[in-house]
Amino acid sequence: MRMRDAFRAAAHATSCAIGSPYGFAVAVLVVVIWAACGPTFHYSDTWQLVINTGTTVVTFLVVFMIQNTQNRDARAIHLKLDELIRAVDAARNRLVDVEDLPDEELARLAREFQRLRRDIDTPGGAPEGAPTAAPSAGKRPAVDDPTAR
Repeated sequence: MRMRDAFRAAAHATSCAIGSPYGFAVAVLVVVIWAACGPTFHYSDTWQLVINTGTTVVTFLVVFMIQNTQNRDARAIHLKLDELIRAVDAARNRLVDVEDLPDEELARLAREFQRLRRDIDTPGGAPEGAPTAAPSAGKRPAVDDPTAR
């Protein structure tokens, strides 16, 4: 197994474990055990250093693993959205890979979508020629859609 694959597997497993109720319970247990040891070690500087160092090291390492998992998830979501944009005829294909656009272009697109939403919410709907939602032809109806029955 390549190092990248091993890291991906470890990062995914770590992210799942840390984000679980069991991971939280282990963290609470460690803090409780540490606090219970306080009187034994007379609440010394070394006693405090143990929890400070331990949490710092764990946090430092876990940040990289969680970031790896989030990067993979974001990449997968972008690919799925790109596929949907390409598959829907009325969608603007220039939105594929929109995450790679400069911030100014993203801000312009955000303003455009805000304007479109305002136009749709006003009586009379969107102005003539404005992009609208894709036609429903070819789409699967929602489960609770009464027209689907």
